[in-house]
Amino acid sequence: MRTRFIHRPAAALAAVLLAGSVITAGGAFAADYPVLRGSQIDDAPPAPEFDSYAKWSGFYFGGGSGLSSTKFEPGNGLQNLANYAYRNTLLGSEVNMGNLVGNLPSKTDSGATFFGFTGYNFTFGDVILGLEADYTRSNHNYLISDFIGRRSTTSDGTVNDYTLTTRHGAELKDYATARIRMGWAYGRIMPFATIGGAVGRFDTTSTIDATWRFTRTNPVTGAIENNVVAAGYPLRVGSTKSNVYGFGLTAGGGIDMALTDNLFLRAEYQIVRFADVEGTTTTINTGRVAAALKF
Repeated sequence: MRTRFIHRPAAALAAVLLAGSVITAGGAFAADYPVLRGSQIDDAPPAPEFDSYAKWSGFYFGGGSGLSSTKFEPGNGLQNLANYAYRNTLLGSEVNMGNLVGNLPSKTDSGATFFGFTGYNFTFGDVILGLEADYTRSNHNYLISDFIGRRSTTSDGTVNDYTLTTRHGAELKDYATARIRMGWAYGRIMPFATIGGAVGRFDTTSTIDATWRFTRTNPVTGAIENNVVAAGYPLRVGSTKSNVYGFGLTAGGGIDMALTDNLFLRAEYQIVRFADVEGTTTTINTGRVAAALKF
């Protein structure tokens, strides 16, 4: 039996064209179907950007704490008081009482301090100029007490026994400064330097209790007089005072770091030096940190 193959060219061509159409249509359908492209979102949202620039101009206020070392240096206040205690006497003219109580050592007190501050910044490009005032609570103090007794014979032959009991000290209760600030902005960080004046409130004590007894020969009777109390003694000179104001200068430097446009942190070093206040010169070195709000 023979098998016969019938060639039908037209039918074969039609089958090929139909298969190509199905494939083309399937590809187009797949291209339009969103699941096959991996996502149903045409455009992803942009990533948030960090603003590295801070607005430094404007008014601000804040507060903080620090660690202060306060050095008290006694001057010549006690020397002047010692000479004054024996003024207009032969003993006082022949014996330098000030030398007996001079050369007092300096004293240092340290501890935590707390402060508040306020100011205003002006910006000129990256240059920051400002005015700032602060108030600090301190309560650092010192006190030197001493007792000195001497015997001296004056030119008239009198043997003099005298003592000086001294008390010299001060307490820095609080102080305030007014300063010019100069800074340079590096985005959200601003290093700065300050210079200005200071006023402080002190309680002071500077007193001498003087005694004077002598042995002499009575010029009339020739009798020896022992342990005679000099007229006007015992005698206290000097005083204790409250709320005495002293004035000085201040300088320092630090860094402000803006967390937001309205909040910044600060690290700072400050030195304040007060001129003589009732015989004491005072120097304060402080490292401190703070936070502030800006408007």
